[in-house]
Amino acid sequence: MRRVVFNQKGGVGKSSIACNLAAVSAAQGYRTLLIDLDAQGNSSHYLTGLTGDDLPTGIADFFKQVLAGGAAGKKARPPISETRFDNLHLIAATAELADLQPKLEAKHKINKLKKLLDGLAGDYERIYLDTPPALNFFTVSALIAADRCLIPFDCDSFSRQALYSLLDEIEELQEDHNEALVVEGIVVNQFQPRAALPQQMIDELFAEGLPVLPVYLMSSVRMRESHQVCMPLIHFDPRHKLTQQFVDLHGHLEGAA
Repeated sequence: MRRVVFNQKGGVGKSSIACNLAAVSAAQGYRTLLIDLDAQGNSSHYLTGLTGDDLPTGIADFFKQVLAGGAAGKKARPPISETRFDNLHLIAATAELADLQPKLEAKHKINKLKKLLDGLAGDYERIYLDTPPALNFFTVSALIAADRCLIPFDCDSFSRQALYSLLDEIEELQEDHNEALVVEGIVVNQFQPRAALPQQMIDELFAEGLPVLPVYLMSSVRMRESHQVCMPLIHFDPRHKLTQQFVDLHGHLEGAA
């Protein structure tokens, strides 16, 4: 299973969702890999506590090998880091990705990530891909490489308008590059159950036939606290309501597979 978490809009919780679902997967015994493709490196920091030059070279090293070509390019493989959490490994992202992007685009290396994941299929039962908030080279590479896509959504009018455009772009990519890609659903994030507008918006999305998933992730300061200590919720506060929502969302996705 290769699951990409993607939305072009920033601030909708892509990294939080990718890392917490990956952590639940690993905690439940699946050998799990998270690949961070965002030059901001939020997922890498969340899972390691490291920043800047202290982060491992990760996916940037892989793409540099690809650009080098020859035997090195054909056998390219990034350094994979163990995290302090059992069964959870990481291919980290660094700021260097931003400099590599135009070079990779110029050399049409859009399918290299898929080939990497094909080679890792025997090592990991679950692979999660965190993406930048833009439809750029790294995001398209992830959508081509994945077989499932989750779309975070945070219940405001700007997110809703962006959602329609995003779904159209994914459909076009499916037709042109990856017919096997399935949109698993829209993940309602930062949900406020006592507010009328979020529920109204969700009801409208359901009425339009959009694939809103039945588990909503609540808004909670506990998530920000888990970011601060660099520990996914399943380890930071396993009994918290938001943690249980991630467990339930993971269970729903596994059951629907």
